[in-house]
Amino acid sequence: MNKPYRVMSIFGTRPEAIKLAPVIHSLRKDPFFESRVVVTGQHRQMLDHVLSLFEITPNHDLNVMQPNQSLAAITSRVIQGLDPILGKEKPECILVQGDTTTVFAAALTAFYHKIPIGHVEAGLRTPNKYNPFPEEINRRLTGQLCDIHFCPTEGAQQALLKEGINPATVHVTQNTVIDALLYITGRERNLPKTLRNIDFSKRILAVTMHRRENQGEPMADVCRALIELCARFSEIEVAIPLHLSPTVQNVVKPLLKDHSRIHIIEPLDYADFTYLLEKCYLVLSDSGGVQEEAPSLGKPVLVLREVTERPEGVAAGLNFLVGTDTKRIVDMASKFLLDSALYTYTAQKKNPYGDGHAAERINHLLKQFLPTIRKT
Repeated sequence: MNKPYRVMSIFGTRPEAIKLAPVIHSLRKDPFFESRVVVTGQHRQMLDHVLSLFEITPNHDLNVMQPNQSLAAITSRVIQGLDPILGKEKPECILVQGDTTTVFAAALTAFYHKIPIGHVEAGLRTPNKYNPFPEEINRRLTGQLCDIHFCPTEGAQQALLKEGINPATVHVTQNTVIDALLYITGRERNLPKTLRNIDFSKRILAVTMHRRENQGEPMADVCRALIELCARFSEIEVAIPLHLSPTVQNVVKPLLKDHSRIHIIEPLDYADFTYLLEKCYLVLSDSGGVQEEAPSLGKPVLVLREVTERPEGVAAGLNFLVGTDTKRIVDMASKFLLDSALYTYTAQKKNPYGDGHAAERINHLLKQFLPTIRKT
């Protein structure tokens, strides 16, 4: 065999690391590839947990995050940090995942170096370029720069085809987050120390929220809904792994910190978070990944957004768009808390996002793609 194909995975946040970890593991075990890893450190603390959990040691760490920096500053720091690395390492392909600022900046930098780009979880779209912000534009622009697209669903594939992307470059692989989830939940685990103050004999509502468009009053409305739900249902407790953003903390803590059945906890590492997902009753989240993960564990998700780039879960009756309106959240959560038949019917539905073999499919597609572009 010729020398291995050097593939560089570039990511900066916890969700990116989780979803690229199965791909990195697959590449690392295969002599066809030389796997290289670059992290930008866009979300430093949460990222490091995942690197340890999945036993990934980066070859380069840009550590770009600074307090209160703008999106423009993050973008420029990623580009400036990656530029000399790509020039020196000369990978034959880079892989990016999702829709963060790191994804777009890395794809743009690779384009400047004429390095082919593979996009994991390609094709997610909403009709509004400002929702989610800035993720929607990040992924649209990344889609135009990429050379091979790994779509989680047929809906994502169709979105790319409608944008004029070459059909030969667009492939449905399912979502690697299910690979990662099954890898972790397949292990024997005990109650994590981080969750020992939560009474799991009660019905637990697991809540995550962080998106920029929800920060401020929308997030406050979600908090008011949680307070009202606790007042209505004495048998529930709420667990909120709270994002480290000061903008998020400054809204949520003043409203919820004194409630005895609402637990504000530090951000959880992925193993502890999946334990919470397994043991909770209902999920409320504005996260994209949670919309994919929770259904694999039989948990309905109330999506704290007005639109989602993951419509398959909504169409399947697993995820429910409730936005941040207090009444809508309370009404929908109450339905699941009061109607056990509805809950059971929803929990038993099949997850449309994956079977745990997405990374294998990406590996196979890269083996077909890379020999066609290797420079002589």
